[in-house]
Amino acid sequence: MSDEAKRPPLPHDFHPSVAAFTVLSEDVAEGAVLKDAQVYAEGNSSPQLRWEGFPAGTRSFAVTCFDPDAPTGSGFWHWSVFDIPASVTELPAGAGSGKFEGLPAGAVQVRNDYGTKDFGGAAPPAGERHRYVFTVYAVDTEKLGIDADASPAVVGFNLRFHTLGRAQLVAEYEAPAEG
Repeated sequence: MSDEAKRPPLPHDFHPSVAAFTVLSEDVAEGAVLKDAQVYAEGNSSPQLRWEGFPAGTRSFAVTCFDPDAPTGSGFWHWSVFDIPASVTELPAGAGSGKFEGLPAGAVQVRNDYGTKDFGGAAPPAGERHRYVFTVYAVDTEKLGIDADASPAVVGFNLRFHTLGRAQLVAEYEAPAEG
């Protein structure tokens, strides 16, 4: 069995089908290797993201970054931000910093699996290649009704019931082998 066949499914494989729209980035490309800026031990900076073509009726957005290949049994949440106003269709590079610069007023950022309320870059175990799923959700409500103390799993649970559309970029990163 190939390594590709052993990889866990992507997180949206379990969600109801919704409208697709487009997310673009100056920093992340579909199927490409993440730049050093998005690596934990290097730049540790959230990428620039912009989106278009989302469904009518969108009242807010959420953005997440998830590693389904983490050796945890439940993946690894690198970033989760929601209640982004519907008028905002771009986040600049570094918006996910813990200083909340670049995030629009009202946006809520929750703790990632590093235990911090910011973007945490790629950091797979040595010699492993992981996928990083950057997702923008078009949401049917202005507020999800949860706060910054929610876990990314609770954010995902609420998004499952309020998502009108979804756009994603999947990039990869392989940590250098020890040696």
